[in-house]
Amino acid sequence: MIRFLIFLFLAYLLYRLLKGLLTPGKQVGGGPEGGVIDEMVQDPYCKTYVPRREAVKRTIDRETYYFCSEECASKFESEKKTQRGES
Repeated sequence: MIRFLIFLFLAYLLYRLLKGLLTPGKQVGGGPEGGVIDEMVQDPYCKTYVPRREAVKRTIDRETYYFCSEECASKFESEKKTQRGES
């Protein structure tokens, strides 16, 4: 029984190897001009990365920031106000 299971496992590995060699790999297409589909941006408050198209965009002090959520954006904006001495 063990020999049969080992044989099945080896046959499966051989099948996967041959399938990988004989079929072309998938290529991830870019944007319309062949560029990057979407850029990852880092949230300045919680330091997580999010796709730019899904990020919450805020312009604070003439500088654009991207956030993972409205909550992080609000917290970051209130910290910036506190640093500037605003209430």
